[in-house]
Amino acid sequence: MEEKIGQFFDSIGGFFKGEDQIPWCNRDIVIGCEREVANAANGGSDELKSETIMRLSWALVHSRQREDVQRGIAMLEGTSLTNTNTPLQQREKLYLLAVGYYRSGEFSKSLQLLQQCLEIAPDWRQALTLKKNVESRITKDGVIGIGITATAVGLVAGGIAAAFARKK
Repeated sequence: MEEKIGQFFDSIGGFFKGEDQIPWCNRDIVIGCEREVANAANGGSDELKSETIMRLSWALVHSRQREDVQRGIAMLEGTSLTNTNTPLQQREKLYLLAVGYYRSGEFSKSLQLLQQCLEIAPDWRQALTLKKNVESRITKDGVIGIGITATAVGLVAGGIAAAFARKK
């Protein structure tokens, strides 16, 4: 019984902390990927250029720096999703965009991209996990919003009641 109570409180703590299982990327990795892209641009094949840009995009959307995440989103949106050679590449771009939007707090856009991603690969575990995280964050934000609204209404009602009580 105590174990179940502990799990319950851990899940509530995780709910309010907004924990997720998506990896983070540090600045050194981003810099390394930027070097790879620059080297590939100087005489590399188109395939190598594409691969290095995807690695850099991955690093950027997984960064803790908000400006890196925005850069990653812009890079991915700048490359046409329809010009990918395979459904796997299209799935990867959609997923990375979803991660970027999730990291930047645009949960509805992230969810929309994940649904497109899951149309291509319905059983892809990473996308399913991120979708669960996004839905959880949307629910959490809704619960917090309702709580704030209820508190504000309660304060206003209490203030009105106090004003009437003073008049009497």
